Amino acid sequence: MTAVRTSHTHAQAVDAAIELFSRQGYEQTTVEEIADVAQVSRATFFRRYRSKEDVVFADHELLLEEVVVMLAATRPDALDDGDLPEGSWDPATDPYLEVCRAARLVFDHHVGQRETSLARYRLLQQVPILRDRELVTTHRYERLFTKYLRDTLPPDRSSTVHSIAFAAGVVAVHNAMLRRWLRNPDLDLRPDLEEAFAELRRGATADLERRRDLASGAAALATTAANADGARVVVAYLEPGAGTDAVVRAVRDALT
Repeated sequence: MTAVRTSHTHAQAVDAAIELFSRQGYEQTTVEEIADVAQVSRATFFRRYRSKEDVVFADHELLLEEVVVMLAATRPDALDDGDLPEGSWDPATDPYLEVCRAARLVFDHHVGQRETSLARYRLLQQVPILRDRELVTTHRYERLFTKYLRDTLPPDRSSTVHSIAFAAGVVAVHNAMLRRWLRNPDLDLRPDLEEAFAELRRGATADLERRRDLASGAAALATTAANADGARVVVAYLEPGAGTDAVVRAVRDALT
């Protein structure tokens, strides 16, 4: 029950701040006015939100906590004793998919709070300091996703650079789709978001497979050309020791 009341209180404070900023202006609105509309004391306001710009994104504090719990449940060390050796990789878990699921949760939160999201978007266009605060929130999601990937991908697939790149890609795709929705909230962009995330996952998996082949010295590269009759011809360049899987992947990539 405490979590529900806290969530409701946060929602009240967010809505109160956005409404007052939109109507009176950011600089003209005082903390006392926001606290009064949100039905909390001035001391409680500062204990919970610290500043005027923080209260605009107070709902994301709860959402970040939810994302942390969601991702933590899929880490190997969260499994029951006896399921897997400590620190080992659970093949049933796809960390890329879990990060995308977490990003979808954030997207659904915006869509589910339609009026608040639209009002906040309009407000951010007018107040530069709030846009800066939004960037801070975005970077927190990105850092959370990066750390999860670094900690959860198996050793032969994990690298800091790769984890950073995938996390940044997920956040960038989410933000691009969200901006499209905010400009036209009648659109249903969930299918587009799903496909974009699937494309990111395919790219990440293919990149790791290529790097693993190169590292093992068993790489294959294929390209296509056309013969005199116009038929497609696949030409493969093989490193010594290239296995069948590497050749098949190279030919498949060339054909697609």
